Amino acid sequence: MTGSQSHGIHNIKGPLAADADGARALMGLRMPTGATSVVGLQFGDEGKGQIVDLLTARFQLVVRYNGGANAGHSVHIGDQKFALHLIPSGILAPHVLNVVGNGVVIDPAQILAEIDALRQRGVEVGDNLKISERAHVVLPYHKRQDALMEQVLSDGDGSRIGTTGRGIGPAYADKAMRSTAVRMIDLLESARLAARLDHIVRIKNAQFLALEGLCRGGKESLEPCPPFDAVELTREFAAYGDRLRPMICDTSALIQDALASDRQVLFEGANAVMLDVDHGTYPFVTSSNCSSLGVYSGAGVPAGALRNVLGIVKLYTSRVGGGPFPTELHDGTADGLRDRGNEYGTTTGRPRRCGWLDLVAVRYAAKLCGVTALGCTGLSVLAGMEQVKVCVAYRHGGRTMSGFPADAAVLESAEPVYELFEGFDGPVDGCEDFESLPEAARRYLQFIEQFVGVPVAMACVGRRRDQILLTGPAASEV
Repeated sequence: MTGSQSHGIHNIKGPLAADADGARALMGLRMPTGATSVVGLQFGDEGKGQIVDLLTARFQLVVRYNGGANAGHSVHIGDQKFALHLIPSGILAPHVLNVVGNGVVIDPAQILAEIDALRQRGVEVGDNLKISERAHVVLPYHKRQDALMEQVLSDGDGSRIGTTGRGIGPAYADKAMRSTAVRMIDLLESARLAARLDHIVRIKNAQFLALEGLCRGGKESLEPCPPFDAVELTREFAAYGDRLRPMICDTSALIQDALASDRQVLFEGANAVMLDVDHGTYPFVTSSNCSSLGVYSGAGVPAGALRNVLGIVKLYTSRVGGGPFPTELHDGTADGLRDRGNEYGTTTGRPRRCGWLDLVAVRYAAKLCGVTALGCTGLSVLAGMEQVKVCVAYRHGGRTMSGFPADAAVLESAEPVYELFEGFDGPVDGCEDFESLPEAARRYLQFIEQFVGVPVAMACVGRRRDQILLTGPAASEV
């Protein structure tokens, strides 16, 4: 059992009031120039949407800088739940300007469906939402390519990635290919869009014939999919462009102007560091830069713009799709974590793989992102457990590893080295400050802070705004 004292977790001020005055009190009126990023330090689903929602009272802009509709942020306000996929979580705060940056790949049908759904629930969406003209577009053929590639990989060596099937990877691949890409600005000029799609669709249809042949592999019962029609796609996506036209603009200039005038800007990451295309568990990752490093290119802001990085850590681990997961559990403990934590995908509904907290991965992610404070979620899910385990190292090939390996095969076969903690009884969702938490829960949070080397700014004891306990000194650094 480890129960050493920690330098940051003390003097918790209590739950955040759901208004601007409460947020200013939380931050100690310390309003530094520059911007703040909120980033998940695991495999996603850490609760970033909840944290962004509570922080929006002190920010004027909330900017999404990566990913696509494969991400899902759940925000609970009172007894209402909002599931957001492309629109930034700040849309629920009337004073916030929400920006979808150039690093996001946008499914126009999806973002329009979100807009319509929010409006039906009384949420204003209009001048408070801006979309980058440089952002790339997800089209229906990207989704077909996603599905076909997963099928080919499944029928081959079984190395399927386990994507959400939303066409995100193929859209980013076309962005890199350049000649087969469509950007939001192209939707505003129907003649240009028609010319581009005529060229692209001919290439895609030829590619799909080959991929479908691989999928069939002698299975005559599988019918080929109908080819895409460039004229129909042009008509559909030009109509999307007409609806979104008032929102599409040069968002990089907008954000840069905001920073220059000392407006407070919050960058919201989708997915999480362990899924980062460069720094995650490659190749079992998403197709964008999910870490805070992606802010600069994905939003179009200069290096040095970020002053604060809040890393979100769920106090156990979950993962969707394939890939290495050293602390994964396959027993009743996993089932309990999944049920109590409602570990089912916001976007896909798929049950998530569950296991113990991996602090080796969290420390690696925190250092990579330059994290200045931690936000811990999921404490209530651990309540009632007799024992809680935390991974503090790996064993592989007869040696102990304290660092995070680049080779997914090494991580897949690594054995976790655990630190054991006494569990804590009873619900914690009614706790109003740190001192009212069970002693075992406090020791657990203190150990995380000490191991990662970053102060804890907040600990969530539930999913509502008023169920987030905050530290005085650490929170003022966010």
